[in-house]
Amino acid sequence: MIGYEPPTALPRDLLERADMRAAIAAHDFGTVFSLARSEAKISYSKIATECDIKPNRVGELARGQGSVTTFEKIARIADALRIPGHMLGLAARDWEAGVPAVDLRGEDVRRRKFVKAAVGGGLAAGLPVLTRPPVGRRIGSDLPRQLRERTARLRRLDDILGGGDTYPVYVSEYQDTKSIIRDYQHTEATRQGLLSVLAEQAQQAGWAAFDAGRSGDATSLYKASYMAAVEAQDPALAGNALAFLAYQSVNRQDGMETATRSVEEAGPEAPPSVRALLNERLAWAYAVAGCGTECERALEAAGAALAEADDTPQPDWAAWVDATELQIMAGRCWTELRRPLRAVPVLTKALNSYADAHARDKSLYLSWLATSYLHAGEVEEAAKVVGRALDLAAEVASVRPRQRLNPLIEQLHPHHGLSAVADVLEKASVA
Repeated sequence: MIGYEPPTALPRDLLERADMRAAIAAHDFGTVFSLARSEAKISYSKIATECDIKPNRVGELARGQGSVTTFEKIARIADALRIPGHMLGLAARDWEAGVPAVDLRGEDVRRRKFVKAAVGGGLAAGLPVLTRPPVGRRIGSDLPRQLRERTARLRRLDDILGGGDTYPVYVSEYQDTKSIIRDYQHTEATRQGLLSVLAEQAQQAGWAAFDAGRSGDATSLYKASYMAAVEAQDPALAGNALAFLAYQSVNRQDGMETATRSVEEAGPEAPPSVRALLNERLAWAYAVAGCGTECERALEAAGAALAEADDTPQPDWAAWVDATELQIMAGRCWTELRRPLRAVPVLTKALNSYADAHARDKSLYLSWLATSYLHAGEVEEAAKVVGRALDLAAEVASVRPRQRLNPLIEQLHPHHGLSAVADVLEKASVA
């Protein structure tokens, strides 16, 4: 409320400090707690009470042990400390003027207004509801750009949350854009732009569905994305839709054929990040099928595409692909091909620089490192890595980490006499 600051509200000058802003942007709440205690004199016990976290957990986070990854806990912490939504990458914007829709600096701005909707944990509350004209009125030509920017901001949620949290948000955005295309007048150029956004949103929703274990929904969304991208004459997005379908395929031959089509569909004129992404996924399809030579050739193509990258803006949906991601994919491929001498070094190096804040992805990637250790007969090292992956995956709304880790845990059971294995088996039993 205006004129009232509870004891746990972070002072505005502290919120504006570069180290605090960086910690919040990375969802490094351990550093936030540490700075709150040292600079604002807010005790860990007070933080624990207001943020609904056990006191010892607050201390562990402040010492860099673990991370906060569930939406409910992130929202609770941000509410208690009065962290505004724009600091988490969810600033509301006015659709017409392209400026903040509310004064983010006001004392009465509560974080939940930006990231918590009343129904279904709607994480899109950080963005304004689109104010639409009456049905039949013409949509402005700038709307596709605005929707694409909105989609890019929402995509950041996937960095820290699992598909179980993000799927309702992403599929709602997709359905809203479908209704805009259906119900409002627009020029052909605007329609083409809207269809391109629709294809992007369908892929985003499909990925969340896949991550949440809703494979049927994911397949339907990927197919709808492909159709929209083709109609929009957007070959890069069409290729990416096929790559998603290939990644989800359980049939090795179908996966290779679809992944090959994805690269061909995007074509040689696609942005470098897109070609790198699609060739990465092609390499994965080859690795799963046991085709080592073809896999290595695709990885080299992905690396060559990345090397072409310059200052030209890349599509947001592919901009996350970098040298570290390529290393991780290479390590995963070598693991699938049962070549631990190649897999372990590259995965170890890449994961050493991979932030724990990306808990779902890091736990998944660690599962491939553990698999390679098992291939090499290094059971104790595998157990240690599985334990780390279990810690990271514990609070993420994604089915995939545990799906990957359960078979590894079964393989560790015969070695329960080793202390490292016994420890991880106990951890797995209560996880």
